[in-house]
Amino acid sequence: MSDQQAPRSQQFLSRPVWSSIRALYKGMGYGDYDLSRPMIGIANSWNGANPGHDNLRQVAECVREGILQAGGTPVEFGIIGPCDGMGCGNDGMHYILPARDLIANEVETMVQVNHLDAVVLLGSCDKVVPGLLMAAARLDLPAILVNGGPALGGCVFNGRESDNSTMVEALAMLNDGAITQEEYNRLEADSNPSCGSCSFLGTANTMCAVAEAMGMCLPGTSMIPAVMAERRRAARASGRRIVEMVREGLTARKIISKNGLENALKLGMAIGGSTNMALHFPAIAYEAECDFTIDDVDRIARSTPHLANIYPNGPENVPAFYRAGGVPAVMKQLLPLLSPEAVTCTGKGWPELLESVPAVENDIIHAIPNAWHSWGSLAVLRGSLAPNTAVTKPTAIHPDMLRFEGTAACFDSEDLASEAVMAGRIKPGTVLVVRYEGPKGGPGMREMVRLMKLLTGQGLALTTAVITDGRFSGSNNGCFVGHISPEASEGGPIAVVQDGDPILIDVEGGCLELNIPPEELSARLAAFTPAPRPPLRGWLNVYARLSESADKGAIIRNR
Repeated sequence: MSDQQAPRSQQFLSRPVWSSIRALYKGMGYGDYDLSRPMIGIANSWNGANPGHDNLRQVAECVREGILQAGGTPVEFGIIGPCDGMGCGNDGMHYILPARDLIANEVETMVQVNHLDAVVLLGSCDKVVPGLLMAAARLDLPAILVNGGPALGGCVFNGRESDNSTMVEALAMLNDGAITQEEYNRLEADSNPSCGSCSFLGTANTMCAVAEAMGMCLPGTSMIPAVMAERRRAARASGRRIVEMVREGLTARKIISKNGLENALKLGMAIGGSTNMALHFPAIAYEAECDFTIDDVDRIARSTPHLANIYPNGPENVPAFYRAGGVPAVMKQLLPLLSPEAVTCTGKGWPELLESVPAVENDIIHAIPNAWHSWGSLAVLRGSLAPNTAVTKPTAIHPDMLRFEGTAACFDSEDLASEAVMAGRIKPGTVLVVRYEGPKGGPGMREMVRLMKLLTGQGLALTTAVITDGRFSGSNNGCFVGHISPEASEGGPIAVVQDGDPILIDVEGGCLELNIPPEELSARLAAFTPAPRPPLRGWLNVYARLSESADKGAIIRNR
């Protein structure tokens, strides 16, 4: 939109035809002056049930101030914002991935009903940020994302700053008598000392960082810790910028392009980001009507060096990454690999934005010649167990575990697998096969973070592996493979694995193999019938019927 064009909101605020709408706004205290300016939505996922979103009330107030400063009128509305940790290891996790689509639908609905000119997207956590980006791509209006920032690390435990995931490792240690109940209770009180998205590089901070690299956040803002004053200044600046974007006609799909997505994923790979990127990038691309598949994820992963070492790949948490230079410092090192054509919400490309950013080399961020690993965070595997691909995270796997051969122990849910670990029934050399946890079969593709942390707590992380049609958290380490497609409920080979079957995981070779004769596998698949599952109701029933497989991003098709 040029300066001469009226904002789209004015089509439905003009007198006398739309005085009925003006009257509704006036019932909330808006005046003629307010209704004459660009109407800017603030999609606020604040709630009191998610520490990652606990500060978004204050952040939203600063965004409002920025919008007013720049000559716009803020129109704030609420959307859901679930915390993955609340559902970790329990039935709540079935709802977490499906929430991504609800969030996109909520934002679309409110923006379109109110004919808003633009939207500021407030969110911090795992499925919230991708849901917001999906909405932005679908609407193709001026949009900018403002996150609440990472939490501070907690008390030192087991050699590093603790966080919420530490509690699950400690549970296994408590169960084994390695720590006392008093130590465990103290950790509960001290492992999460502030609000903010989890202090490690899980999916939440990964997606905030890649949103910045994509150009959907102001440069340098995504990794500002939640408790810092700079977080509020960034929110105010974002409010001012969104009004300018309306006047410039800078809409979301000009930013969320193939070039923008590739730049963002390269950053994600370079910082050792979460495996959930393999779900969210195809989903965001689908909403942007942009060609981007799991094959692009694999190509970029294997051609992008790992430059920033952040927990769970290294010892330091995200606030330390911010102090080391954050996203701009890594983008500076990646500059030779970035697309210069990609546009950010500033209206500028990364080459121009990085002109004044110094190149750093420190304990966390390295230059390409000194990369922590020669290739990036994810690896896409194929083989007899994963004909349509599976995903793992080599930067979080010990080098000795990049190739692992073991025998299967099969579980038809995460809960059954966790019970076996806690009961001491898992021995070294085991590949835990956790199935019926895919997008449809779970439903909702639960994360196996609790299971992996229990194995770590029992000292089995370097002698066992987990493979699943479910997902893994960005905080996982050990040997693990997720997103196995086709999933068990759709008759994928993972459904017919039997206890004692030999399994090969070869991360560098890109292979996931069930080492039985092909004719035996064919016979098992021909005789397969899905395991009976409890009946589904409500939103999970809808999601299970409509969602696509993990290799397609678990999307719900809408065109």
